[in-house]
Amino acid sequence: MKKIEVGILGATGMVGQRFVSLLEDHPWFELTWLAASDKSAGKTYAEACNWRLRTAMPEKVQGMKVHECKPGKAPQLIFASLDSKVAGEVEKEFAHAGHVVVSNSSYFRMEPDVPLLIPEVNPEHVALLRAQRRERGWKGMIATNPNCTTVGLVMSLAPLQKEFGIEKVLMTSMQAVSGAGYPGVPTLDIMGNVIPYISHEEEKVESETQKLLGKLVDGRVEPASLAVSAHCNRVLVEDGHTESISVLLKASPSVKELIEVWRKYRSVPQERKLPSAPAHPIVVREEKDRPQAKFDVYTEHGMATVIGRVRACPVLQFKYTALSHNTIRGAAGAALLNAELMKAEGYLD
Repeated sequence: MKKIEVGILGATGMVGQRFVSLLEDHPWFELTWLAASDKSAGKTYAEACNWRLRTAMPEKVQGMKVHECKPGKAPQLIFASLDSKVAGEVEKEFAHAGHVVVSNSSYFRMEPDVPLLIPEVNPEHVALLRAQRRERGWKGMIATNPNCTTVGLVMSLAPLQKEFGIEKVLMTSMQAVSGAGYPGVPTLDIMGNVIPYISHEEEKVESETQKLLGKLVDGRVEPASLAVSAHCNRVLVEDGHTESISVLLKASPSVKELIEVWRKYRSVPQERKLPSAPAHPIVVREEKDRPQAKFDVYTEHGMATVIGRVRACPVLQFKYTALSHNTIRGAAGAALLNAELMKAEGYLD
């Protein structure tokens, strides 16, 4: 199969760097175009990018020219990782010009005709793209992935919602500093500290969860009726968002049954063997002190949600801990898997 050429908007940022890394040897996609802010445009990627990943910058991209964030010579498929302050207009311009934009930005996530996707959870929502093009008159389209905190939560909830139904969810997050981008949180603010506020994070988690777990009816998503309450905190961890979750289900399974449901969970990405799909999207650890970001965040190449400490909850019904990699499964890897789903479903032909 001839590889599909792809580009990245916001290529020099932390998530942009993850896109570059994950696309290095991708079997379906070939990175041929990079774009970033005006101060980076015209430079080589090596000159423009302050590379912060532990793996080396791929040689192929080092000499590539960084372009302005404008359509024209860009390839049809674009991965976007722009600040939400500028993402809306830029992504809209690309979609109008005929590009397929797979976005990590929050700007379009809650639009009724824009799919908010986790391929293991709601692959059928990709059908919103047809209505989007028709109603907006775009030659291209925009699909989005959720907030990095939402991903781990919803990956853990989706099997429970499918098997038992969910009434209420309470989630407290301990979020890695890499989620704030680079340079991120000032050292004197985060050292020896927990910051109990991340702008707009709790609202995103609560609303996105309901959309992701909702049903597609007559070309629109009916949000799930479960109640979601989120407490979001920034902690001194490099990568990996840890979440303490309590749930009230509509049924009364045992802890053992919950674990069995998580462990057997598979969906379209696994069935289609999409290149970025984890073989086991949910991994359950039974040690009393796992998951831990230090040891578990790269499970399934950073694409799995790791669950542990599953037990009864005296306030709701069950409680457990979930961990996911915020810049892989929660950002660049999520968008890459979305594009693979779109390719498998015929939206990139």
